[in-house]
Amino acid sequence: MRTLILFVLAAIWQSQGFIELTLPCQADEKPNVVIVITDDQGYGDLSFHGNKTLPTRHLDQLAKQSLRMTDYHVSPTCSPTRAALMTGHFSNRTGVWHTIMGRSILRSDEITLGEIFRRNGYATGMFGKWHLGDNYPCRPEDRGFTEVMRHGGGGVGQTPDYWNNAYFDDTYWHNGKPTKTKGFCTDVWFEYATRFVLQQKKAGKPFFAYISTNAAHGPMHAPKKYSDMFNNLPQQQANFLGMIVNIDDNVGRFRKMLQENGLAESTIFIFTTDNGTAAGAKIFNANMRGRKGSEYEGGHRVPMFIHWPGGKLRQAGDINELCAHVDIAPTLIELCKLKQPANLRFDGTSLASLLKNSSDSKIDWKKRILVTDSQRVKNPIKWRKSAVMQDKYRLINGKELYDLRSDPSQKKNIAAEHPAIVTRLRNHYEQWWKDIEPSFKRDVHLIVGHPAESPSVLTSHDLVARGSTPWNQAQIRNGVSNANLIGPWNIEVHRAGTYEIALRRWPREADAAIDAGLQAAPDVPGVKAMRNRPGKKLNITHAQLTIGNQNFKKAVTSGSKEIVFRAELKKGKTKMTAVFITDEKGKKHAAYYAYVKHIK
Repeated sequence: MRTLILFVLAAIWQSQGFIELTLPCQADEKPNVVIVITDDQGYGDLSFHGNKTLPTRHLDQLAKQSLRMTDYHVSPTCSPTRAALMTGHFSNRTGVWHTIMGRSILRSDEITLGEIFRRNGYATGMFGKWHLGDNYPCRPEDRGFTEVMRHGGGGVGQTPDYWNNAYFDDTYWHNGKPTKTKGFCTDVWFEYATRFVLQQKKAGKPFFAYISTNAAHGPMHAPKKYSDMFNNLPQQQANFLGMIVNIDDNVGRFRKMLQENGLAESTIFIFTTDNGTAAGAKIFNANMRGRKGSEYEGGHRVPMFIHWPGGKLRQAGDINELCAHVDIAPTLIELCKLKQPANLRFDGTSLASLLKNSSDSKIDWKKRILVTDSQRVKNPIKWRKSAVMQDKYRLINGKELYDLRSDPSQKKNIAAEHPAIVTRLRNHYEQWWKDIEPSFKRDVHLIVGHPAESPSVLTSHDLVARGSTPWNQAQIRNGVSNANLIGPWNIEVHRAGTYEIALRRWPREADAAIDAGLQAAPDVPGVKAMRNRPGKKLNITHAQLTIGNQNFKKAVTSGSKEIVFRAELKKGKTKMTAVFITDEKGKKHAAYYAYVKHIK
């Protein structure tokens, strides 16, 4: 019977493109993996890197014990970095080149580290910030993670997040279900990650834990005992640094837990961040130009520490070769000896030979060229906020050339003096762009009508608009609107039939009428919270819905909490636009929330 079961499992796995069946294994057979990635913490936001204002003693200790990738690069903003880290593919190729506007959603055909580890017999856990899609099939629980504790959108208090979350005592999604928590958000992520690790130790199963904090992203909130450490600084900076010290303490406690439970030796522990600093550049920026969002070094060069005591890696110290987020997936696959999908090819390169100081590496690291960019537009623009990197050189926006060895702050443009280098780096970019450009036409569609998510909750965060979109709950409370904020959702109808589409100004958990205002919710330590402002009353008279070539319109009765439409939808891809109309010269507001459910 057991042989028959294994045969069936093998057939299923092979049909999904995996090279061979890998049975669940004991923890002592394969290394565990922990990735801690923090938000908006730059290279200079560590005392180990010379910051004299910010004490990070636990991260400093980790750095001293680790292999430190000193020339490690990511994308200059949140979602793109996460997409590249999870897939080993350039962010733009995955459909993720922005943080909103439907451009932060990872394509469903991308294979994540969660899926690869799970199919190699690992328990997989994701804790904190996902920011690669809030709807099926793009949620972490759909992408290989069997234990998930996360907030919505790109940060606590953003539009897809549970209403009125504000860093403390919030409601987050635990394995898809809203769950009330106690305490500061970062503490919650590490608490749930700790439970997960201890459960796997008890079960004797190797684990992959992805701990992705929303801190130190704004709005700037920190437990008071941490922000008070910096009460000589402006409130923004005090809370930013306070969040980082809180992360530092959590890393210290987590590593102590691994040590006390006999897991430290067998665990690959990685610490990194998602982009350059958001609020620390004026305090200390490690002599770099630029910050979060910038194509200059301070926007994308970040810490990367790799620690694995039992892995027979080279002695702790600096590794100075150029590397990037796209390298992490192939590196972990090689270090953990995982099987990967047969047809999967990475944009990144395994760093295992560097980590082991192997002499059989076939890579000439000095010749390696990498590209990173910051798009943050509806459709990518060639050369926009780009950096082409090779060894000590940086070509910025295809025009400016800098030598980081002699000019780490990128003050002197030497392009005119080195035309051959400019030409070489430009040629590389041209080929890189040519390779990824066809993928830009493949819009990501939110699937509706699938049993795995009923109803599908669509939010204005993911509207494909001309400009920005209402991406946080402060904007929802303020009732922001203009023509550039209104656009369609790209949707894919999973099955033909009758659908119920409920349009709301406030989410269902707010339980408020469309035309009602809301009182400000209680504040929390730090800056003014997104919820700590009144919700503006809007005199909404009509709701309008367009799906493909079908148009619907209904009057809004005062006191109505939602306007419900029924539509017959065909299976396949289409666009859906939903707006509320006020009596003020027909002004339109995006319907910030839409609940889409298959009825029959």
